[in-house]
Amino acid sequence: MAHNKLPDRRRVALRQSADGITPAGLHWQTPAVCLFLLLAVLAVFGQTAWFGFVNYDDELYVYENPVVAKGLSWNGALWALSFGHIGHWHPLTWLTHMADCQVYGLWPGGHHLTNVALHAATTVLLFLVLRAMTGALWRSGFVAAVFAVHPLRAESVAWVAERKDVLSGMFFMLTLWAYVKYVRQPSRGRYAAVAVWFALGLLSKNMLVTLPFLLLLLDWWPLGRMEGKHPPWLKLWRTGIAESAEQGNPGVPFLGLVKEKIPLFLLSIGSCVATVMVPEKLGGLDRVPAVERVGNALVSYVIYLRQMVCPTGLASPYPLAPHGPGIWKVCLAFAVLAAATAGTVACRKRRPYLAAGWLWFAGMLVPVIGIVQISYYAHADRYMYLPGIGLALAGTWAVGDWSAGWKHRRLILGGLMVAVIGVLMVCCQIQTSYWRDNETLWTRVLACTSGNSIAHNNMGNTLYAKGELDGAIRHYKESLKIDPDYTDARNNLGIALFAKGDKEGAIAQYRKALESRPDYFEAHYNLGIALFSTGESDQAIEQYRKGLASRPDYAAIRNNLGVALFGKADLDGAIEQYRKALESDPDYAEARNNLGYALFVKGDTEEAIAQYRKALANKPDYAKALNGLGNALARKGDLDQAIVCYRQALKNDPRFADAGANLGLAFSRKGETRQAMEAWQQTLEIKPDRVYVVNNLAWLLATTPDPTLRNGVKAVALAAQANQLSGGGDPMILHTLAAAYAEEASYGLATVTARRALDLATEQKNNALAATLQKEIKLYEADTPVRDITIKPGAPTARDATR
Repeated sequence: MAHNKLPDRRRVALRQSADGITPAGLHWQTPAVCLFLLLAVLAVFGQTAWFGFVNYDDELYVYENPVVAKGLSWNGALWALSFGHIGHWHPLTWLTHMADCQVYGLWPGGHHLTNVALHAATTVLLFLVLRAMTGALWRSGFVAAVFAVHPLRAESVAWVAERKDVLSGMFFMLTLWAYVKYVRQPSRGRYAAVAVWFALGLLSKNMLVTLPFLLLLLDWWPLGRMEGKHPPWLKLWRTGIAESAEQGNPGVPFLGLVKEKIPLFLLSIGSCVATVMVPEKLGGLDRVPAVERVGNALVSYVIYLRQMVCPTGLASPYPLAPHGPGIWKVCLAFAVLAAATAGTVACRKRRPYLAAGWLWFAGMLVPVIGIVQISYYAHADRYMYLPGIGLALAGTWAVGDWSAGWKHRRLILGGLMVAVIGVLMVCCQIQTSYWRDNETLWTRVLACTSGNSIAHNNMGNTLYAKGELDGAIRHYKESLKIDPDYTDARNNLGIALFAKGDKEGAIAQYRKALESRPDYFEAHYNLGIALFSTGESDQAIEQYRKGLASRPDYAAIRNNLGVALFGKADLDGAIEQYRKALESDPDYAEARNNLGYALFVKGDTEEAIAQYRKALANKPDYAKALNGLGNALARKGDLDQAIVCYRQALKNDPRFADAGANLGLAFSRKGETRQAMEAWQQTLEIKPDRVYVVNNLAWLLATTPDPTLRNGVKAVALAAQANQLSGGGDPMILHTLAAAYAEEASYGLATVTARRALDLATEQKNNALAATLQKEIKLYEADTPVRDITIKPGAPTARDATR
């Protein structure tokens, strides 16, 4: 059947009745509204380009996540598909964070701007979707503007880790847009587009699982598919629909609409299954009783209503009440919700937008309202990112209809729109500013909430990062006073106490954390570090192994287990752990460096060099790896390249005494005495008690053939200092002291000291040193000093330090 387009005159009349606009403005008003929305978003959220990351999951999502920080890669994509230890499964969100790192690195401003761009796109799409579904330009624009700059948006947009909100929001809007196109002209291709956009949204954040139900709601209003009475604006887009409606088409039966959405329901079910399969971040969902969760859900609905109308005192997060909300609050909330539901249902025929908006709000909050516990929060601003649209929609259409008979209606409503949007922009700009840095954020949260253990813990983390240990400890203790079972705060208190030197106190806190949560791998890890530092290697190894039982892929634990095994001379065991750590994180430079050192000690110099070079490929300024590479090259006899490595290590870390000690040793072995002495003198300025460096410098001062460099007095002073530092029982240091006495012409003291060194060397079965001493004693007895060019095998050497 051929269909003719409706006359232009009728089309104009319908648009006028739908939105009260003049025909002359139709061609520019939609782009103008889009431009205004973009500028409004930029005006409010553009400030985030100068914000930093916050210590509220940003470290887990970006700046301390080694996989994400490397940018996009095939391995990263596979990781995103399988990783769920953070308590969520959102692979597409991970990929966008990786893309940001690929483009911006770890510049926070770039990550913030991506959030702003996604929110701006979502806002414009919301306007276009509402415009397409309702035909109302100004009402749609106002709803989109409220969505764009409402203070409840600050958390979703200004928080980098909440990327999943703005990303899923964009795909949500694209799904609605594709659905409207499908409704206009159904086809398999258009339905496939709906499913694809919906799937992408679920891969961004699984809160969208209720979207198929929302589409059924939209089928009722504003799309009117159930009654077969399509709105006039929709008739204009497809004359076939208009004619079928005019001929009395009864519409699509409800069950038919449900059947139509079965593929979408299956996608929702699949997302729910994936969510259930990921490791639970809470460590147990039964912590909050079901009755308290239901009561909190009812109260939270009312709080969201209040915040939508009066967005004051916003913070993140809002803690759960210790024993749930009071019974009177629950009863009052139930009464409010029941009255609102009954009222919107009662007027569903005359004002269907009220029921549609209310059910949009109430239904989309179901996954995050807390009946199924997903966090320890009472509620969260971010959960209103999409549900709040329903309330704005219902309120806007209600005011529009209510004011239909007003005199000067357009002027009054225009003024109200400008006032409301202006106030919201100012409030949202202020709310967004609280996210500029950690201290500002947590100061604000603590001012707006009470009994907030999470805020105290994160403020403690903020102060700890600034080096204010006492302040950090105070906040950790306050957090534990509120919630004694808060294991993260207990673990952090242990870290702060350890940093302050209270190792026993730290160990006690780690053990308490593990009493509450035996599988807490980070506490096992930190307890292992504390025990290892006190010399309890066996207990440290036990803790590392327990930590690995919970998280076998945690590379840092494997690395430290390797260090502990190395300390017990289990080279093969240490090497195995380092290699396993690198399987989990191939770019883990510290583990790569430690593997190189273990191989170096085992005598596998070539493989050690290869590992050091790989460590430096990932971390070019890694001074320890440069020092280790220098040692391995020196063992091969490539002293020139070793010297280059040591110098670069010192350039990267001027306080790295080990590299200075080894640089002096390399120069000494090359016969470049002056350079060796300068290197060791600079080392002693950093570490005056480095006994082997003191001894080596004393040896050169006493025995170098260059008279301009010899200094017997200084040699004696340094050798005596080394002897005192070593406890007086080291035959190599006594050997140096004897040579220094001889240079000072104190041959009697030289002989006595050398004989004492000989006795110790013989007792220790150091035959090479004993033979050298016997020869030197004869020189001393003949009043002759020792003259040497290099550090010989029997002479003391600087201790290699590669870890």
